[in-house]
Amino acid sequence: MTAEIAHHWPVPPPDGYTVDDLLTLPDLPPHTELLDGSLVFVSPQRYFHSVVIDSLVSGLRSTAPPELTVAREMTVLIDERNGPEPDITVVRAAAVRHSDQTHFQVRDVLLAVEVVSPESEARDRDTKPHKYANAGIPYFWRVEKARPGGHPVVQVFDLDREDRIYRLVDTFRERLKLGTPFDIDIDLAAIALP
Repeated sequence: MTAEIAHHWPVPPPDGYTVDDLLTLPDLPPHTELLDGSLVFVSPQRYFHSVVIDSLVSGLRSTAPPELTVAREMTVLIDERNGPEPDITVVRAAAVRHSDQTHFQVRDVLLAVEVVSPESEARDRDTKPHKYANAGIPYFWRVEKARPGGHPVVQVFDLDREDRIYRLVDTFRERLKLGTPFDIDIDLAAIALP
């Protein structure tokens, strides 16, 4: 006799979920995001995604000034109905209040980075950058897997504060060298991928 496993999926409230729900609902899968009042469950990470995040975090931490902190996969509270989780954030160091912290306020974020995965393409290319720009995050990077070769390609965007949209600054394939939001020099070609 086979035992049936009962799944108890959360039933959305009539007006959708809020950031309070995101932060307090028990047993949500890791890395659940809140976009427009809907909970978004993400697929398991691919190796490319994991290695690229680790490499970029390491590179950013090696040159970040003491007043800034680099974090991976932390929720950013934009408004009542939006709590996305960028793959990487650079935040003001003062925003880190304790080691059990699970989120940052959007006002403390200087850079949001999304590493595009097949299951998150629309969110990473359109939905999330649009929300980050509207919320005033000054810098955004989108990282994609190059074809052919499979190495990371980083597109760097600056916020047009008046229009609240991102403008492409440059695309980096071999070496990511920038002066904003601080001096950054990451050898993309050295990221070890099969």
